[in-house]
Amino acid sequence: MLNSAMLIRISWPAGHTTATIEETPTSKALAGVLPITSTARTWGEEVYFETPVSAALEADARQVVEAGTVAFWTEGDALALPYGPTPASHGEESRLASPCNILGELEDDPRLLATVRDGDPIRVEHVTD
Repeated sequence: MLNSAMLIRISWPAGHTTATIEETPTSKALAGVLPITSTARTWGEEVYFETPVSAALEADARQVVEAGTVAFWTEGDALALPYGPTPASHGEESRLASPCNILGELEDDPRLLATVRDGDPIRVEHVTD
C-alpha cells in the first residue's frame, strides 16, 4: 500500500464511488476480507451495511463527522457512509448513531450516495490499476 493508504471502490446498482482508506487496525481487518458484498441500509442521509469484520472502538472514534467520511460502526460491524444529516443530527451536521472508527474519506461528491436505495446490493473492493 502506498503512503499507508489504500483505495477502495464502493459500487451499487445506480453508481459507484472511490474512497481513500488510512491505515488503522479496523481498516487492516477490512482490507483482509475484501471484496465483500452486502445489503445497503439507509438512515437519513447515511448509507450503512454489514461487513464480516468486528472491531473495537479506536481512540479517535467520533460521532459527528464530515459528509463523505468513511466510518466503521463497531456496534453493527458495519461501514457507515454519511452524506448529510441523519435522524440523530443537530442541524446540518452528519451525526452517526454512536461513535465510529474513522477509516478515510470519499474521493467523489458524497451526494452520489443519495442514489443508494435501502436493500440495494453493495460491493466493496480494492481499486487496482
